[in-house]
Amino acid sequence: MPGDRAGRPYRRVPDNGSVSDVRHVLVLPDRDAAEEAARALGERFGIDEEPRLVRDALAGEDDAEDAQWLLVLRDEEERLDAGELDEFAAEWDGWREEP
Repeated sequence: MPGDRAGRPYRRVPDNGSVSDVRHVLVLPDRDAAEEAARALGERFGIDEEPRLVRDALAGEDDAEDAQWLLVLRDEEERLDAGELDEFAAEWDGWREEP
């Protein structure tokens, strides 16, 4: 597969001609964990913009017991390593969803 000078493969451009944002989503079990993880994430990975916290109630109800908190990270330049983000999420009893 052809790539750039650093050996990275070229990004594919969607059919509409625009390059979509790359977003990583870390799923955390509760708000406290999500807030602490957001701070730790910024420190560990040198992220300037604080991750966006989103409440995701799987049952569609705001007070659902299985509600989760999502940390949404923009990574348009693809600087964040997926494996390192997986390890980070696991430290907080969460997981990362593929962008």
